Formats: sequence, structure tokens, C-alpha cells
Amino acid sequence: MHQFELCARRRGFDAIAGVDEAGRGPLAGPVVAAAVILPSDYTNGEIRDSKKLTPRKRESLYTTIRNDAISVGLGIMEASAIDRINILQATLSAMKMAISDLSPQPDYILIDGINTIHTSIPQETIIKGDSLSISVAAASIIAHVSRDHIMDRFHVLYPQYNFLKNKGYGTEEHREAVKKYGRCKIHRRSFKIK
Repeated sequence: MHQFELCARRRGFDAIAGVDEAGRGPLAGPVVAAAVILPSDYTNGEIRDSKKLTPRKRESLYTTIRNDAISVGLGIMEASAIDRINILQATLSAMKMAISDLSPQPDYILIDGINTIHTSIPQETIIKGDSLSISVAAASIIAHVSRDHIMDRFHVLYPQYNFLKNKGYGTEEHREAVKKYGRCKIHRRSFKIK
């Protein structure tokens, strides 16, 4: 989980940020990106791809990462922006916002996936980066939990969709609620609901 960070450090980089997102696929809610700079000698065997962790473990690690990281940045793109510029561009914009939110700024970026971000900071994309890089895995946990918290708040406003449980994803229950009540303000109009 440290291979990409070690390679970057051997090349002279010091402040290495892992970047990942949560919420590309849901029918409702924002896409949330996180960027995390961990200390150079940081190890934590529990940090891994957020999708492979229980909600309770994600919450616990979210607190740990927030406490241990040199810096954590967040970027959020709402459903209306996703509809306006498409989910890929919204995701990349959220990632750029998350990087801009870091202080200090990184001198190297590790990004989950295949798409680069428009920035002058040197960067590297990693397919399945949240399973291969501790920094990207930490970012995946921060993004996932941050988005879950947002959807929990939306549940209070729109309880009929049960965002507390589905987090905006297209479960059968969620799709049935949309048929019954229509779409609410946070639904993505550009996403088809089968």
C-alpha cells in the first residue's frame, strides 16, 4: 500500500496527496472528492478501499485519518452541476477543489482511476488506486464518509426516499419512491431512472 508513495519520494517529492471520489453512480446527491496528505512514515494496516469496510469501520478510520493526516481537502459538486457539465467533469472538478482545499499544497498527486486533473502539480493515475495506495485509500474513506454524512442530512429533508439507507443509489425502494413522489431537488435529472 506504500509502493506509489515510496516511488514518488525516491523521485524527490515530499507532500504526496492521494485523491479519490465517492458518489459517481447514485441517482441523487453530490459527487464528493477528497484529497489526503499523510506523513511520510505513516502506516495503518486498517486503511483500505472504503468499499471493503463496514460503515462503522469507515467512521472510525475517518476520525483517525482526520487526526493523523497532514492535510485533508474536500470538493463537492451538487446534482445541478452534475446535470450541467456531466458526471465525469463534475468528478474531476470536485477532485481539483479537494486539492485546492489542502494546506500545505501537495507537490505530487496520486489519483484513483484513469483521468488526470487539470493542474500544474505532477500527478499519476492508478487503476484501483484505493486498493494499491494508502494515500488514495485514505482519500476514499474521507470521501465516502463525507458523502454519507451529506446524504444523512438530506434524509431529514426528504425522508420519503430513505437516503439514510440508500445514500441516493438506485435501489428498488428508491426507484419506487421516485415513481410515487417524483424527483426532489437533489435528484440528478441527467440520470435515467429505470
